[in-house]
Amino acid sequence: MEEFRKAILQTGPPENFALQTVQDVIKPQKLTKLAQDENQLLENILRRLLQELVSSAAQSAEPIMQYGMSIDDNETSQGHIPRLLDIVLYLCEKEHVEGGMIFQLLEDLTEMSTLRNCKDIFGYIESKQDILGKQELFARGKLVMLRTCNQLLRRLSKASDVVFCGRILMFLAHFFPLSERSAVNIKGVFNTSNETKYEKEPPDGFSIDFNFYKTFWSLQEYFCNPASLTLASTKWQKFTSSLTVVLNTFDAQPLSDEEGDANMLEEESATFSIKYLTSSKLMGLELKDPSFRRHVLVQCLILFDYLKAPGKNEKDVPSETLREEIKSCEERVKKLLEVTPPRGKEFLQKIEHILERENNWVWWKRDGCPPFEKQPIEKKTTHDATKKRRPRWRLGNKELSQLWKWADQNPNALTDPQRVRTPAISEYWKPLAEDMDESAGIEAEYHHKSNRVYCWKGLRFSARQDLEGFSRFTDHGIEGVVPLELLPPDVRSKYQAKPNERSKRAKKEETKGAVRQAEENQMATPASENDGEGTRSDPDGPSVAMDADTTVAAGSVSQGGTPTPEENKQSSDTDIGQEAGQLEADAEVEPGMIDGETDAEVDLDTAVILTRKVAVLFGCFGCYKTAHAVELRIINDQEELQVLLLLIS
Repeated sequence: MEEFRKAILQTGPPENFALQTVQDVIKPQKLTKLAQDENQLLENILRRLLQELVSSAAQSAEPIMQYGMSIDDNETSQGHIPRLLDIVLYLCEKEHVEGGMIFQLLEDLTEMSTLRNCKDIFGYIESKQDILGKQELFARGKLVMLRTCNQLLRRLSKASDVVFCGRILMFLAHFFPLSERSAVNIKGVFNTSNETKYEKEPPDGFSIDFNFYKTFWSLQEYFCNPASLTLASTKWQKFTSSLTVVLNTFDAQPLSDEEGDANMLEEESATFSIKYLTSSKLMGLELKDPSFRRHVLVQCLILFDYLKAPGKNEKDVPSETLREEIKSCEERVKKLLEVTPPRGKEFLQKIEHILERENNWVWWKRDGCPPFEKQPIEKKTTHDATKKRRPRWRLGNKELSQLWKWADQNPNALTDPQRVRTPAISEYWKPLAEDMDESAGIEAEYHHKSNRVYCWKGLRFSARQDLEGFSRFTDHGIEGVVPLELLPPDVRSKYQAKPNERSKRAKKEETKGAVRQAEENQMATPASENDGEGTRSDPDGPSVAMDADTTVAAGSVSQGGTPTPEENKQSSDTDIGQEAGQLEADAEVEPGMIDGETDAEVDLDTAVILTRKVAVLFGCFGCYKTAHAVELRIINDQEELQVLLLLIS
């Protein structure tokens, strides 16, 4: 022990003499690290030396952390006890002795000291927080440090030693990680020992309503243990009735801005107190105190926030009626906080922000307090020689190679008729027909007509197997392509062709056949013979038109002599167009209207319908540019209509 007394008096850093002092005292088997029994012997020696130093400091009536301090040549040396702690801390940090030895000495020191000296001791602990928090020391002494701080908190007064208690709690928050389970109160136990005592009987000369006094302070019983409100409905009803009385009193006695400004000046000059006095004589003054009102209203918000928070089980969730009552009370409390001076709106916003962050901690505790720390991902360095080569597949990837392997094992795998087949029209359109039934109630999002791939495949199948149904796509859309026998009776009537529509279709087919026959006759017969025979075979025909043709032909010959091939071609085209027009007019001699539409309108509708069909057919065969060009055709005159009809036929 005398060697350590001499070491304490030495100047210079501890690394110059600390290890040599231990070797002189213990004479260990190893030069740099002590065995278990040697650590125990050294710990007993140091604890005894520390006890003697504390006793000497108490006898000299000096603060123990300043005992032995000397001032020479304007240089201040450390006291004996801080010097001893520095030596032991260095030995623990370098792992020459057991890491938990420094924590044990600090615990003994706080137990032997008064509260005034404990403040200086805790200041030393705070200054060495970075070293004490290292992993090699923290793992050995975290429980001892936690026990030391809790013992200090029990000795301190929560009313007069508020600052010191806050220092201890802040140290524990920084010293322990966020995921430390010993400091999160996983079970959610409330401090029910913090009782608020108040008068049960009215004193003599009481000036205010004593019933209100008892009602007001009885709320602290529920604030102390909020879980009791969820166990019995009678307690919740009693709490809400008492709270309503208090809130009505606050509404009836609003505070002015002058009272709020005066209270703010008093708070800046006065010390903070954690509890208010419950004397009945002070009730009138406390009701005029804005700070007092804020404390009570904030307690209400904390209670409501706890009741709304979800529990671990579904049974812990509050009922719907309870939620509505909580919401109404919460809104009323917030309004009172907002109108309480000074700066009520700003104060309310800060409280709401704090409660919102508190909800994050509630969810974290409900999930079992998972650790926040994530270990960094180690990058694996692989040499080029040890890199694995990617497997090479016979057909490019694993799936195709597996299919080929199955085909080798089963020769009929690729020739099976059930493997790939084109479904029948009735089978393919059956899902869409079921969706079209209004009684099924299929939403538009899940309707088969919203599936573009399904509709595109169905149009291709209908173009190959059901041209009649395919033709209904222009008028009725994709639902018109569905075979009529698959539709319900009430839906089928919308898509069935009417008799007048059938007559229109027959008339269009006759017109198209007449035009096609006229074109074939014109192409097979020479122009000159066609002119002559046409005159002889149709004596009752329109001779005026033929004379006009003859005049035009004669004029062209007289002007240029022998007609050129281009002129012959132009004359032939003109004759063909006129002849086609003559025959089409003869075919449509029937007077009047066809189902309310003129012949020109019927032909125009026919061209538009057939144009769309041609566009769809071109698209099915891959000619997308041609399909787009056909769709954009605009039929302006009769000649273009005839050419388009010839092209479609």
